Amino acid sequence: MTAPTISREQAIRNARAVLDRALDRIARDRAEGRLDPAAVDRLRLAEARYARRRRQHPVRHAA
Repeated sequence: MTAPTISREQAIRNARAVLDRALDRIARDRAEGRLDPAAVDRLRLAEARYARRRRQHPVRHAA
């Protein structure tokens, strides 16, 4: 029995959709004060690291 395969592009789209839903949920929980203060602190640190990386290594899109 073999399962149908999906393209790499479709797999990436699927993964991004799952990640987007998770990030939306985290944002809603954070906005409504449902996250533990320690979790909010970790999110702030992660966001700061992400922002630094984006400044140091900007994404270049193919034209």
